[in-house]
Amino acid sequence: MALPYGFSKEVTVGAIPVRLLRISYVGEYGWEIYTEIAHGAELWEAVWSAGRDLDLVPVGAGVYGTTGHLEKGYRLMGAELESEYGPTEAGLARPRVKATDFIGKEPYLEARKQAPVTVLCTLTMESQASAAGIDRYPTGGNEPILDGRGNRIVDARGRGSRVTSAGAGPSVGKYLLLAYLPPEHAVVGRELQVMYMNGSYPVKVAVAGSTPLFDPDNLRMRG
Repeated sequence: MALPYGFSKEVTVGAIPVRLLRISYVGEYGWEIYTEIAHGAELWEAVWSAGRDLDLVPVGAGVYGTTGHLEKGYRLMGAELESEYGPTEAGLARPRVKATDFIGKEPYLEARKQAPVTVLCTLTMESQASAAGIDRYPTGGNEPILDGRGNRIVDARGRGSRVTSAGAGPSVGKYLLLAYLPPEHAVVGRELQVMYMNGSYPVKVAVAGSTPLFDPDNLRMRG
């Protein structure tokens, strides 16, 4: 279907009315398909049946909510996006703001005027081996981020740096973490540590800001 990136269209899949949105949270060329909950199972069967000859693979939330989210540096509601941090800290201060009104526009414009106290960064785990030789996998459950000497990192507002999301990044061959860091630590190549299960593990700042670690120019999504 010749639907440009960022556009949507109402169509039918089989006999099911759906809305296609030419965008993807996993950062690949494709669509998000919306319909009523009652049609969910029937819609999946229709897509699955039509895609079998095209090598369709059901990957589930492991890719949608973890791998794609981390490799592309997408912010997740309830993890990176929460009331403790503002939109500029989350890297959401885009060059332009649409002219039409929207809910929260006034506080968003006000937040853009303020210099961010922290920067949301993508970190790579440089080793996952524990002292006992067992590979460890942080889950993104508020694991503390430490500086190179093992000291807790705290920003100017007294917030300790912590892991907001974590998971595998197979396209880049690294286990990835997202964390807010003060500007002096949010430097690409900066070597830090993450505390997990009473052990510390070396991590490195791979991206400071919202540029994706994988496919930084978003060429794959645009097709």
